[in-house]
Parts: sequence; structure tokens; C-alpha cells
Amino acid sequence: MELLFSLLFLSLTFSSFLHPTFARGGQRHHSSLSSGFLENSSYNLGSTARHLFEENRLHLSLDIARGYMTNSQLEKALMAFAQRCSHISRIYSIGKSVKGVPLWVIEISDKPGEEEAEPAFKYIGNVHGDEPVGRELLLFLANWICDNHLKDPLATLIVENVHLHILPTMNPDGFSLRRRGNANNVDLNRDFPDQFFPMNEDVHMRQPETRAIMNWLRDVQFTASASLHGGALVANYPWDGTQDKRKNYFGCPDDETFRFMASIYSQSHYNMSLSEEFQGGITNGASWYPIYGGMQDWNYIHYGCFELTLEISDIKWPSATELPTLWEYNKMSMLNLVASLVKTGVHGRIFSSDGGRPLPGFITVKGMNQSVKSGKTFADYHRLLAPRGRYEVVATMPGYKLRSTCIWLDEAAMTLDFVLDAEVTLKGNLLRSGCECDCGNTIRLKFVDFLLGGHLEVCFILIIIVGFLCFLFQRGMKSNLSKHRQVVGPKRLAGV
Repeated sequence: MELLFSLLFLSLTFSSFLHPTFARGGQRHHSSLSSGFLENSSYNLGSTARHLFEENRLHLSLDIARGYMTNSQLEKALMAFAQRCSHISRIYSIGKSVKGVPLWVIEISDKPGEEEAEPAFKYIGNVHGDEPVGRELLLFLANWICDNHLKDPLATLIVENVHLHILPTMNPDGFSLRRRGNANNVDLNRDFPDQFFPMNEDVHMRQPETRAIMNWLRDVQFTASASLHGGALVANYPWDGTQDKRKNYFGCPDDETFRFMASIYSQSHYNMSLSEEFQGGITNGASWYPIYGGMQDWNYIHYGCFELTLEISDIKWPSATELPTLWEYNKMSMLNLVASLVKTGVHGRIFSSDGGRPLPGFITVKGMNQSVKSGKTFADYHRLLAPRGRYEVVATMPGYKLRSTCIWLDEAAMTLDFVLDAEVTLKGNLLRSGCECDCGNTIRLKFVDFLLGGHLEVCFILIIIVGFLCFLFQRGMKSNLSKHRQVVGPKRLAGV
């Protein structure tokens, strides 16, 4: 009998490991879900802890994606959106997946495709193929802004003051395969270069989806960003890893600012901030569990883009009928996070004192080893900072003297322009910028273009006229000189 009971106990213990588990799990805890969102769901949570392994795919229902847009349906929806909202949007591709599916992006702005002195924000959904809620909610977001940008103040603020870029799916192949990784079964959120360990350094070994994101940031200067995931309910911020690989809190130089941003999302959410697992509904990634090769840290380190990782649904594959409810839960969070780019922080431009020329310099905050680059055309910068703090803001530009100023940043955003003086060489000459050095060449090139543009006949006539006038002028000078000599007489030599 003892042997029989022992076998029964072992079998029950083993069976507990066969239930589906969810990466980044965090059970929904709000008690006033009138729609029975969690209780009536056909997909049960296996645990409230964050796990590092995928669901057992054998337990996934065959119709798990019923009601979700396929990749082709998503593409058609994007093109329909582009036609309906062409006055405030454009559609473009940043690359293709392993299987050749275009990675389509929606840009929403009052001047889409044009460079302006405004911050840019990007949303990325479906990084993991088995976390599809984000790709659906991002279409909800785009359509809501299109429908309300002339009626809702928040939508108007975003359209007129921000360039919002939306990539609904970074991993369309993984979505089709109903798995976490892409078509090569690579976890795209572990495929970026890492700050602590030499990994993913070979450009040719990176996945095409990863390369597309990296090239995207070289083309567009993003101020902030967020990727949407599933399996928990929390706003995650850097750092995501630690140098010793231990699980403990490890904040980045802008830790306070990131906590502020994560709190904006959490507190605007229906119930994220009420989490019993994560205080305030936010967490430091390394404190949750360390990961390496993540997209979030890479954005911040290499391009000064403040990126959050948002876990927006406890359940990775909720019923499609629950998507409108999830949209309502996340709507204000998604909107307020984008709007925070212009409602908070320090914004301005960098100019040269010599003629007021825009300078593509750098903005740093004393005590924070992280620079933000100003734009190439307008030299505009957008530095996110936590409110209710005193900061020393420093503007620099090669060939110019740095300038710093101390500010007190209140709740609202602050405008702060910098005018830099050029450095002086040992000879006392001002250092000339590349723009000034090019001016002479530019004028000469324009003159050559003018001559070659069918204006040779006009130039020849002008030369003849100028030559004739010079001839007349020379004759007149000789005549006047002869008369002058006759009046004054010959010049006498002074005696010695």
C-alpha cells in the first residue's frame, strides 16, 4: 500500500508540470470584472510567476487564433486604414520577415513623412509570435486616433505634436506558426547586441526582423518606445539584465525617469497598478528575472530611446471576443504614454551664436551618463525627465563651447533653447563649421549649373557689353589725364 500511495503522489506531482504556463505571468486580480473576463475564459493561467519556457504546444487549442486577423488580413486592414486616414497617416515597410512578409508601419501625424521639430514615438506589437494581443490593440489605437483627432483633445495633441509610428507585428512568421520564435525559431527579444556579454555581434547572424528594427532606429530618431507582450500585467523598464546574471534590482542612469514612464502606463490602466505581484504595477526587468540580448536595453544604450516592455494581458491567447475589453483597459495607458512626450520633460533647440544656425549637438544631464542627440535639420531635442526635480542640462557640439543651465522641472514640460559660441583657435580665428566651409563650393556649383542650364548665349552677350563699357571707360580716362597734364605742367623733381 505504501508503494501504491508513493506512486500516486509522484504521478500527481509530475502532472502539475504538464499544464500550460505563461512567460511573464501575473494573475489579474481586480474583483469588479463585470464581463467575467477572467472567470469565464477558456484559457486558464498556470502560474502567477514569470517563467522562461514556452507553453507546451500540445495543449494549445487548434482554433486558438479564431477571430484574430491573419497576416494577410492585417495587411489589408493596414491598407484600408491608409486610404481612410490618408490626411494624417502613411504606410511604409521597414523590411521583411524570414518568410518574406513585409513589416508594415503606420505613421500618424499632421505631416506624415515630413521632418518636424517634434518627438517621435514607436509602438511594436507581436514581438513573440504567441503573444498576439498587441497587434490587435495597435489597430484599435490607430483607428481610434483617426476617428477622434478632430474631437478628442488627447488625440489632437498626439496628431499635431508627435510623430507616432506603429508596427503591429514584428514577428508575423511566429504568429502563423503559433510559437514564440520566428520562422527560424529564434526569440527576437534575445537577438540584439548586449551590454554585458559579447552576444549577437555578428550582423550576418542576426534575424532579418532584428536587422529591420536596428536599421529603423538609424533612419528615425525616436524619443521613446514601447513593445507589447502577453502573459502578465506589468510595465517593465531597464535594465533587463545584470553583469553577474543574478536576479536583483539594477537600474539604468535614467531609472527615476523610467519609473515615471512605467507609472504613467500602469496608473492609466484599468487595473495594472493594483497588482499584488508587482508594486504599483511596474517592475525593473533584472529584478523580475534577467534577460540578455533584449530590445529594450539596446534602444536606450545605442540611440537614447526610452523603451518600456509592456505586458498587457495575463493570458497570451484570450478569446478574440475579449479584445475590445482589453482595448478599453489599455486605451488610456497607450494614449497617455505617447502624450507624455510633449506633456513632460525638457524640449528645445540648439543654435550657433554666429547667425543663429541650428546645430546638431548633444544634450546631457549632469549625473546621468546618457546623451540625447538633437535633430539634423532643426537641431531639436526632446529629453524625458521625471518631474519635480532639479537638473543641470548641458548642451555640447564639437567645435563649440559647451553651455549648461540649472532648471527646476515641475509637472509640465519646459522649453529650453541653447545658443553656443564657437571655439577660438590659437591664431584667433573662429573655427568654421562644416556648413560654412561648404558655402563657397555650393555657390560655385550653382554657378556652373546655371551656365550648363542653357544660359551660355546670355553670358556671351553680357561679356561683350562689359568689354565695350570697359573700352569706353579707358578712353575717357586717357582723355582726362591728357587735359590734367596740360593744366598742371610737368612734375618737378625735389632737390637733394
